[in-house]
Amino acid sequence: MADVVRVVVTGGAGQIAYSLIPHICKGLIFGPSTMVDLRLLDIEPAKDALKGVVMEIQDSAYDLMASVMATTDVAQAFKDVQVAVLLGGFPRKQGMERQDLIEKNVQIMRLHGQALEQHADRNCKVVVVANPANTNCLVAMKYAPSISPANFSALTRLDHDRLRGMLAAKVTEKSHHKISAKDIRNCVIWGNHSSSQVPDATHAEALVEGKWQAIAPLCNDPQWLEKELVPAVQNRGAAVIAARKLSSALSAANAVACHLRDWVGVTSSSTTGDGMFVSMAVISDGNPYGIPEGLVFSFPVASSNGKCEIVQGLSISTHVRELLDATVAELLAEREMATSIIAARQGAL
Repeated sequence: MADVVRVVVTGGAGQIAYSLIPHICKGLIFGPSTMVDLRLLDIEPAKDALKGVVMEIQDSAYDLMASVMATTDVAQAFKDVQVAVLLGGFPRKQGMERQDLIEKNVQIMRLHGQALEQHADRNCKVVVVANPANTNCLVAMKYAPSISPANFSALTRLDHDRLRGMLAAKVTEKSHHKISAKDIRNCVIWGNHSSSQVPDATHAEALVEGKWQAIAPLCNDPQWLEKELVPAVQNRGAAVIAARKLSSALSAANAVACHLRDWVGVTSSSTTGDGMFVSMAVISDGNPYGIPEGLVFSFPVASSNGKCEIVQGLSISTHVRELLDATVAELLAEREMATSIIAARQGAL
């Protein structure tokens, strides 16, 4: 990265931003010698809360904080930014239909996409976290046509890390080898960041006694792998909400930090390199797995130095392929909803 990296975080007064900011400011993403010009954007009702966040950043006296700005002005927030973290979105409320949620968020992503197009660095890297993340990413991409689609991604790293954590716990339980999530590699999250996502442990391995070994024999529990693990990962977000009465924030922020670190920052050898891969939702064009083009879809990717490539040649089991049909159908339906909302303005997605 450059000596100073310009970063905008939308939804800057929210829970995820509050947990993400220390990762950004302590060099855990962009490295210990890269200063940060941080812009926090939020809506007018959050203006005072944003001021409080800035006070706390100042009070933390981060060595790498070159400057921090809190603003409700989109143009000011996005000016010349090199990294955009789009956390801000309209949350789904009780009784709200999915199309209503998409309609609300299309307006927000249109605004942010236009801001990227008009004000951001042409090589700006964008990660969309606000739900529905995949389709929100597709909309933002649509409104920033001069920025390469390869520069856009949606967050499925949280789902990926949930899968790693559950596998680490099961291997420890069943094999009596105490390991942690850092000892699990090559999980895959396919598809949408929703309950239709497809967690896939087929290619996962665990580092046991200095050797990478296939997960299935170590877990020694086919019933759990085939029947229990997938819904546990798919519904983990709902389980967190039920337990703490709030949505995931700490883990979501950590996932954003890991996503960016591996993509544009300080790559960790525990998750990328040497044949290892992670999960990111990226544009599906040209993918080797038969997924329709024109979707933002989670794939196994190898990423570093601002580039990510879909990993080629992984086998897909019959069971996983059947599950993929549902997540593809959901994303196609979401794209159609978004298209119907914006077609009158700028044509179809």
